[in-house]
Amino acid sequence: MTSEAAVSTPAISRAPAKRDYYWLRSFVAGGVAGCCAKTTIAPLDRVKILLQAQNPHYKHLGVFSTLRAVPQKEGYLGLYKGNGAMMVRIFPYGAIQFMAFDNYKKLLSKQIGISGHIHRLVAGSMAGMTAVICTYPLDVIRARLAFQVTGEHRYTGIANAFHTIYLKEGGFMGFYRGLTPTLIGMAPYAGFSFFTFGTLKSLGLKHFPELLGRPSSDNPDVLILKPQVNLLCGGIAGAIAQTISYPLDVARRRMQLGAVLPDSEKCVSLSKTLTYVYKEYGIKKGLYRGLSLNYIRCVPSQAVAFTTYEFMKQFLHLN
Repeated sequence: MTSEAAVSTPAISRAPAKRDYYWLRSFVAGGVAGCCAKTTIAPLDRVKILLQAQNPHYKHLGVFSTLRAVPQKEGYLGLYKGNGAMMVRIFPYGAIQFMAFDNYKKLLSKQIGISGHIHRLVAGSMAGMTAVICTYPLDVIRARLAFQVTGEHRYTGIANAFHTIYLKEGGFMGFYRGLTPTLIGMAPYAGFSFFTFGTLKSLGLKHFPELLGRPSSDNPDVLILKPQVNLLCGGIAGAIAQTISYPLDVARRRMQLGAVLPDSEKCVSLSKTLTYVYKEYGIKKGLYRGLSLNYIRCVPSQAVAFTTYEFMKQFLHLN
């Protein structure tokens, strides 16, 4: 029995129908994984945005205080504000990221000759940046909607936000505000996320196959991680990746929110935003504000994402 982490050559006798629409099945698997992961932590994601951008209604509160205050002020659905835009964005984002990772990994290994653990790091970084570029406008919309507080709405919905930003913030360029810090932050985040998960997976199946692995339901000859081990490896991967890239995520959110913030003129570039946040709020209350929440949200998010993707790979016969 071989582990899924190992590179294997498909059998010549495999039916051609098995390969039909492989890219589409891979796209769907990634999209479903992304949606499940983000829905799991949507309330925590809203709180993170409110704290990162120093929302005047909640900036004096901590993570758990904000989680209690939002339902009191805006109702329980307030915790899911902006989640509609997130789902519209996250399906193609997750789909593109996972599909691109598989393809970049094959490209680096077979065409360029980069193999071993390092090709996961490079492929993950490239996949993350590809997904960001393709879906960034939807992320900007989602951030703007999530930042709004009941009674002080600037936008009435996704379509209105698109229309308003296009007219008042420089056309299409308004949708790519903060793209540079996002790409710079995504490279280490996605890279270390895929790298850590893939490395833990391959080492676990190599050294403890009976304890941590089980046969794949769609291909008994392939060994995969048990669901609970998948969850653990995904959570560890998310925690490490978030710690490395968090200050860039803070800068990205502030640049995305743009004119919504009273100090938006000081957040026009990556370096200026990082410098301003550091001088004004410091490291703990500025560059790493909301990190405790990010640990709480990124661990289940990445755990669910990787575990769901592994399940979808079996369900759609991608192993």
